[in-house]
Amino acid sequence: MTDMLATPRLALPLLAVAQAQKEVTHNEALVLLDALVHAAVLDGPLADPPADPAEGQCWIVGADPTGAWSGQAMAIACWSAGGWRFAAPRAGMRVTRLADGARLRFDDSSWTGPGTIAAPAGGSTIDSEARSVIGALILQLEAQGLLISG
Repeated sequence: MTDMLATPRLALPLLAVAQAQKEVTHNEALVLLDALVHAAVLDGPLADPPADPAEGQCWIVGADPTGAWSGQAMAIACWSAGGWRFAAPRAGMRVTRLADGARLRFDDSSWTGPGTIAAPAGGSTIDSEARSVIGALILQLEAQGLLISG
């Protein structure tokens, strides 16, 4: 048996010449597109799959997954048609985590979110503290692809 043909970026299944039941392959590709285009996950990275997922809900699988997610570290897991569908992330892929509204980016090994920036505290060093906070803010905006500083 040969490997299934797939697209190079998102590994969406492609139809093959003389393939029987082409609708199965086509539907699988549509389910993955539905989960990945304007990707939004409920939460994650998580090790354990949720107990009662609803149709179309997605999560980010953690580094050490268990149960039905075993072997799918860092993947996007989507519940569809009574089972899990997994999409391997690509470097630069972004998702919105609905639990807190954070935008996560896959850096080719893990999912990273925005960093926490401490507010400046008053006192006699307010100017240096303000500069430090502004510098940290610029770095975070650059990391999220929202700013290119020069």
